[in-house]
Amino acid sequence: MKLREAGSPEEAGLSSDSLKRLARLVEGHVASGCYPGAVLLIARRGLVAYRAAFGYRAVYPEREEMTLDTIFDMASLTKVVATTPLILRLAEEGLLALDDPVSTYIPAFTGGGKDRVTLRHLLTHTSGLPAHIHLYSTLASPDEVPGYIARLPLEYEPGTKVVYSDLGFILLGHIAEKVYGAPLDEAARRLVFEPLGMRDTTFNPPAEARARAAATEYVPGIGFLRGVVHDENARFMGGVSGHAGLFSTADDLAVYAQTWLNGGSYGGARLLSPATVAEATRPQTEGLNARRGLGWQLRGPGTSCGDFFSMEAYGHTGFTGTSLWIDPRYQLAVVFLTNRVHPTRENRCHLRARRLVHNVVAGGLLD
Repeated sequence: MKLREAGSPEEAGLSSDSLKRLARLVEGHVASGCYPGAVLLIARRGLVAYRAAFGYRAVYPEREEMTLDTIFDMASLTKVVATTPLILRLAEEGLLALDDPVSTYIPAFTGGGKDRVTLRHLLTHTSGLPAHIHLYSTLASPDEVPGYIARLPLEYEPGTKVVYSDLGFILLGHIAEKVYGAPLDEAARRLVFEPLGMRDTTFNPPAEARARAAATEYVPGIGFLRGVVHDENARFMGGVSGHAGLFSTADDLAVYAQTWLNGGSYGGARLLSPATVAEATRPQTEGLNARRGLGWQLRGPGTSCGDFFSMEAYGHTGFTGTSLWIDPRYQLAVVFLTNRVHPTRENRCHLRARRLVHNVVAGGLLD
């Protein structure tokens, strides 16, 4: 099933009145300074029921209107739009297995319990690795990153709790490169973005694309970032990493979401098998402190998809203000992209704002 425009929200099983409330809600967030601007896209049953731009994609040094084709810094959505599908594809092709020890691919990752850490642990954030380290201010060269992470001591017994870790996904990106035999950005382009027709999805956008990128934070010596990755570790690594660095649009993310809702294929292109999609989106961490699939966050208490999505829902967010949630029970995908770190990352009201937006979306379902 390929996405097409709905003739009306009701054709997709959504209330027109609820979408008007949704627009007022987002407009209120923009007016209050919660985020400068946003693009919101809602698809249901293969129909794009709502697609709108709000506010500004840049406020400094001058105001610039948000547009539907604005390119956003995906931040941690990189984990589920690039790295996770790459690892799953490589597993499907028999080039790796999810329960392989990490040391199979990074021999230095050994000792202190690390021999028991698997790729599945990395994908589910249960590896024992620390959540984050300022690699950009610790190391002299990006070439040192995999070895440095491999030598870090574990902070907890693998598999005993969920601690969201950028470091684990940096290692997964490195493993994907080694196994596939090409840089991460090239592997993602060949195996994920080009087959699905995601033309605006890339690491390190070219100069012509940066003109329609949403501005993010001010960085001394650089200025306001536009089309340059916001995450400092990813920027240190040349803009390409397994945890951050990807740029995309709402339209491209809607195609990606529909691919998962379709069981792994889109428009004749096959990304993953239905069996792989089912495994990646089932609970992998039951009994622990958070619900995770493979890469994906699953709906649970306090998740950003709000109060009414089904327990089958899965999604992810990014530090820059990006969000993607998919609910297979309702055949629903919500892409909500903001530039909340422009001009500063100190803005935190977006966390509640996301939940409110998704509540109105779910409240507008007609069946």
